[in-house]
Amino acid sequence: PGKTKGLTARGNDMTLTKQQRIAILLALFAVTLVGASFVPPIPQDPDYHQFADMRPLWGIPNFGDTISNAGFLVVSLMGLWSLLGSRRRAIFTEGPDATPYAVFFTGVGLVAAGSAYYHLVPDTDRLFWDRLPMTVAFMALFAAIVADRIDRPFGNRWLLPILVAIGIASLLYWNWSEGQGRGDLRWYAMVQFYPMLALPVICWLFPKSHYTGGGQLIWVIVWYGIAKVLEHFDGPVLALLGGAVSGHSLKHLAAAIATYHVLRMVTGTPERVGH
Repeated sequence: PGKTKGLTARGNDMTLTKQQRIAILLALFAVTLVGASFVPPIPQDPDYHQFADMRPLWGIPNFGDTISNAGFLVVSLMGLWSLLGSRRRAIFTEGPDATPYAVFFTGVGLVAAGSAYYHLVPDTDRLFWDRLPMTVAFMALFAAIVADRIDRPFGNRWLLPILVAIGIASLLYWNWSEGQGRGDLRWYAMVQFYPMLALPVICWLFPKSHYTGGGQLIWVIVWYGIAKVLEHFDGPVLALLGGAVSGHSLKHLAAAIATYHVLRMVTGTPERVGH
């Protein structure tokens, strides 16, 4: 079979070239960027800091929401031990492939510290330190997926620092805007929203992967979704469970489970046995 311009013929199927698939992702990013620019500035809701369970225990304020961040620390240590220890050569075909995952699990560990610091005395100033490591982790995971499925050198060497810098910049801008009395969360929201929007598109356009197999990646998304639902129903979950634990505390545990599935995805899920 011959070739038609911009398309490769495979039997009766017509598949997009790599350049066209990348163009789709860039177009999606452009649409998201333009859409965000038309959204009015989004200030931080002061009521956000009023969590359902603010009970102290053993001298620790807001005990449930504070101590439940320990799950992030556990997964972070497990991840760094696996990726930077003796198993590294068995996991990664090339050394630089480990870099975005090392940044990710470092970010997850810092989430434990930043989120605990925020929940001790919840306010907008401390919220910056809660969101900063989360953004680093988000951006590192997105760069890892791009490197694995689209372009290894670009994802590991260039996209990783660019995305982390963009994520940090979005938070610095939000923090500055709050100080000016006109808080604006739009760009931080976009930093979170675009990767979640682009992820299924990337998996569809670039199905071949070595580290980011679809099975565990689906579990990452499912547990992250559960975490967001628990966060939204903070008070109702506390009431449903008879005051034992709140939705926000369980949100931390669900999000930690999501990060654990990233570890399983990279270090040897059943999908990768025998590769």
